[in-house]
Amino acid sequence: MAFIGSVFSPWYRWSGRRDPEDHVCINVATYGPGGRFTMTDRGRPALRQTPDRFTVGPSSLHWDGQTLVIDINEVSAPPVISRVRGQIRLTPSAVTDRELLLTPDGAHVWRPFAPVSDISVALEAPGWQWDGHGYFDANFGTRALEEDFSYWTWGRFPSLGGSTCFYDAQRLDGSSLAHGFHFAPDGAAHAIPLPDRHQFRRSLWAIRRDTRGDPGAQPRQVMNMLDAPFYSRSLVETTLGGEKTVGVHEALDLRRFRSALLKPMLAVRVPRRRNWRF
Repeated sequence: MAFIGSVFSPWYRWSGRRDPEDHVCINVATYGPGGRFTMTDRGRPALRQTPDRFTVGPSSLHWDGQTLVIDINEVSAPPVISRVRGQIRLTPSAVTDRELLLTPDGAHVWRPFAPVSDISVALEAPGWQWDGHGYFDANFGTRALEEDFSYWTWGRFPSLGGSTCFYDAQRLDGSSLAHGFHFAPDGAAHAIPLPDRHQFRRSLWAIRRDTRGDPGAQPRQVMNMLDAPFYSRSLVETTLGGEKTVGVHEALDLRRFRSALLKPMLAVRVPRRRNWRF
């Protein structure tokens, strides 16, 4: 993930969120044995932007007209500190024209650029090379997430003829958000009738989790990917239109994230590097 105004950075929160370009980050997470997590909060000197390139210190994203090329050169956070280096190439089958306002005033926007993509990962460590089905989206906002939301879940599931995404959220004003979209390989996006919501086992930090599925579906976690006191990312199996599918699922508890007690804990995993010289 690439951030301008690193929303999960305690340093950005402590700064008063006045200068997003002084809190930029390229976050990388790998999973399974030997998995690493990098999320260095960098200052304005590390940021370079052009119409087709976004650079944060030693790492960058570059659009060559057909492929998003991501060059990674980061250092992972404790407990295992090591270099995470290599290249990721994401090639969309098409780029969509769809975006979703997450609040009525447009203060938060979800933009699924390429929900159906091919991805090639070549990181410099044993087992960190693979090709498969990829995804590319973005979120934009003018207010902190915790100012407007208490909880949300998001899921993206490969399906016949493309991929299906669900976005469910509870806003602090008591209203809710519930949307489902199917994305075809040609970039066509269609809102779909929402399947039922089904709860499944809480995360290791006891975050409640649910996702969409056919009547009687029993979603289950296939792989834990990232577990934090306020956030869960995992591979989840559900059933959509009679088809079993395994996709990426996220649950975010923003009431927990709002706690001041979490910020010093996050600072251990999200170091601050104010200066950079190219």
